Amino acid sequence: MVGRDRGAADAGGLMWEERYAAGDDFLFGAAPSHLLDENPWLIRPGQSALCVADGEGRNGVYLARKGMTVTSFDLSPTAVRRAETLAAAEETSLEAQVSTWEDWDWSRQFDNVFAIFIQFAGPQERRIHFADMARALRSGGRLVLHGYRPEQIGRGTGGPPHAENMYTAELLQDAFAGWSVERCASYERAQSSGSGHVGMGALIDFVAVKP
Repeated sequence: MVGRDRGAADAGGLMWEERYAAGDDFLFGAAPSHLLDENPWLIRPGQSALCVADGEGRNGVYLARKGMTVTSFDLSPTAVRRAETLAAAEETSLEAQVSTWEDWDWSRQFDNVFAIFIQFAGPQERRIHFADMARALRSGGRLVLHGYRPEQIGRGTGGPPHAENMYTAELLQDAFAGWSVERCASYERAQSSGSGHVGMGALIDFVAVKP
């Protein structure tokens, strides 16, 4: 493992598994992120997509139902089982795997990488994550990031309690300097995603194409 302590990774995995396994309902709901639902131009039927840390599959299943070839992973076995169940209920399919971030094969190539609410990583780990996702994209491939801004801290409506984990437009533009930015938008929005994201959120979208 590069840049991360295995003990910390295992503890984080146990925490997420416990959160998902604590109830029978989808923690973040079964409907996709509004980013996908309201931006149909992000959907490219026939193209491949990797959904990283995809949880219970609400986003990966949505993309598959819209005609993309989807691979997803999450470190929680309970979450991955629910993703498979959701795909079956939606009469679609995706390749959903149980994997930690560190154990994923980042040499696999995709046309698109979707990373929605993956802000469990601090600055050092985030740099590694961004580099991994860039490596998984083919030249000309598209990265879709969606998450919280620092203004989210203290609201109690979702996300980690660490300002350093949040995104700003400047941070993302610097991290992917030289990429063609298709969307960089900061905004406020009411959320109703299961019991995990409820209430007003300080959000940011970032979509960029790899050179």
